[in-house]
Amino acid sequence: MTQADDATYPGAPAADTHPAPGTTGGEDVTAGTVGGIAPEILRAYIERIERLEEEKKALTADIREVYAEAKGNGFEPKIMRKVVSLRRMDQSDRMEEEELLDLYRRAVGV
Repeated sequence: MTQADDATYPGAPAADTHPAPGTTGGEDVTAGTVGGIAPEILRAYIERIERLEEEKKALTADIREVYAEAKGNGFEPKIMRKVVSLRRMDQSDRMEEEELLDLYRRAVGV
């Protein structure tokens, strides 16, 4: 058998030279991996996402409370949501949307 036939000889290139997911390629991912995945790195990402989802849930509840408070003071939440949406847009996108809305209104006679 020649060295070309035996890929296990010293200095043979590894079968997969790409770094494992979640690594930069410099880590030793063979120890403590499951199917090429480093569980502690994956777990850290999952836990970060879970924390952010909880924060998002709390923020959504806070926003809902602000709309309810505004409604209690006579403001219309539906219109407020539209204003918030419009303020998020840049001016050219907002103008384009308004022009299209005007065109569609004229087209259907509204």
